[in-house]
Amino acid sequence: MIAKPTKDNANKTPATPPTEEGKSSRNNIGKWVTKYAIYVVFIAMCIAMSIMSPVFLSITNILNVVTQMASIGLLALGVTIVIITRGIDLSSGSVLAVAAVVSASMAQTLDWSMRMYPNMPELPIIVPILAALAVGTLCGFINGALIAYTGIPPFIATLGMMIIARGAALLYSDGRPVSSLIDSYQWIGQGSVLGIPVPVWIFAIMAVVSYILLNYTRFGKYAYAIGGNETAAYVSGINVNKYKILVYSYAGMLAGISALILAARINSGQPGLGLMYELDAIAAATVGGVSHAGGIGTIQGTIVGTMIMGVLQNGLDLLNVSAYWQQIVKGLVIVVAVMFDMRRHKKSS
Repeated sequence: MIAKPTKDNANKTPATPPTEEGKSSRNNIGKWVTKYAIYVVFIAMCIAMSIMSPVFLSITNILNVVTQMASIGLLALGVTIVIITRGIDLSSGSVLAVAAVVSASMAQTLDWSMRMYPNMPELPIIVPILAALAVGTLCGFINGALIAYTGIPPFIATLGMMIIARGAALLYSDGRPVSSLIDSYQWIGQGSVLGIPVPVWIFAIMAVVSYILLNYTRFGKYAYAIGGNETAAYVSGINVNKYKILVYSYAGMLAGISALILAARINSGQPGLGLMYELDAIAAATVGGVSHAGGIGTIQGTIVGTMIMGVLQNGLDLLNVSAYWQQIVKGLVIVVAVMFDMRRHKKSS
């Protein structure tokens, strides 16, 4: 028996399926949000902080924020490329410390009573700079070699290096600060060029170098390939072990540069420098959109992520928020960023 159409049914029109144009429009909006959400968040944070504290947008405060975040930003640049290869680097803060005490010990003045090594002559500035870069690169090389040739997970390999490097910094300096540094060394952290602090210039230069490496060289292309699918990268002829070592060595070198800036800013190489900086660097990269699933991430995103962390800390300081609450807020920001990354990755897969 066939039911007769009722008046209500007769007046109803069948639901029309979404058109291809509508689907495309929604997809484009979704892609736009995914790509530019981090920039919108950054701008919104700056507006909110400037309303709550008029001091925030002053030139002095802005330069202060960028200068303070330069050391962490350099670590974050290295961590970004490491995470793109589906790795992690927990050692960058400790590598910074050992590079700082070694370079500072080679940049002491002729004030013999204050020197760590009284019999060492005053060396030209290039020597401590090269020492910091060499120590950082060597530690990164060891990380990469362990991961590439022993199969040790990056988490464990770099955790071991974190402990070893911190111990080496304490052993080398006998647990004491290395002070009395030459003026040219201090200029790296305290000088300025065209009114802009030297640390900001160094961070900007290394950000450009990292951007070029990641986007316009074989190094970057292979890093993305390894993170996307390591087996496929190996089958296609990429020397996976070689490029893993190069990636971790580059991250170590950036930690050495960060050590120069930080030791020069405080006029002292201390074995306790960079404590927990590796977590701040990982947080900055994560907030900046670098996926821990590998193969996804940009240098510009990491820069914005670094600035978000800096604005957050600076704004909370200006609002006199307790340092304990600041830690809680930072942790929540990291968790939310990872949740967003996981959701985005799930949608794209």
